[in-house]
Amino acid sequence: RVRPDIQSPNREAVKRYLEKWDNLENYTAQESALNKLFWDVCPTNTSLDDVLLKVATLNTFYSTNIYNVFAVARHIVHLDIDERLRQGDDSLVTDIASGHGIINKRGGKEIHFFSFATKYCSHHRPEVYPIYDSFVEDFLVYLSKADGFTHFRREDLRDITVFKQTLMKLREFYGLEEFSLKQIDQYLWQYGKEKFPKLYGRKKKFGG
Repeated sequence: RVRPDIQSPNREAVKRYLEKWDNLENYTAQESALNKLFWDVCPTNTSLDDVLLKVATLNTFYSTNIYNVFAVARHIVHLDIDERLRQGDDSLVTDIASGHGIINKRGGKEIHFFSFATKYCSHHRPEVYPIYDSFVEDFLVYLSKADGFTHFRREDLRDITVFKQTLMKLREFYGLEEFSLKQIDQYLWQYGKEKFPKLYGRKKKFGG
């Protein structure tokens, strides 16, 4: 169902929301702090101390609900990810999201930390790894049905390759090639949060 209150992506809208982003002091300050941590202070992932700092900070800023940051940090160190990050290996997102051994107590299955894994990779290489978020997912599903820019099943967006291809197709379909994946993400997240706010309590990209 097409909603009259939702505008399809266009250059002016993206620019407007990027400008809004730049004026959100808490988000830009958190982003700047994360860039300093990931790029300057702890750029590699071989030291448990460094990785633990990054996992804990991301978990706090993004409210990713990882209740055992040590297990995730140890898992990332064991994966030896630096070369794969450099190569832009998509499968790294899946490997970080699973295999850590943190079990959902209610379901008895390992939790798949897909959203966190995209954030962890993206903060190392934002031009290669887009950030998955449920607000972005809601907006992409709507646009697929309303405009037919591409077709996918909702659950397939939790596959990093499908998710990334979907964003590339969106960028091409709406003529947004001048914008980076990071900028597209910042626009989609803000507009998605605005238009699909019903579960905001648990759909937060940043803490607070």
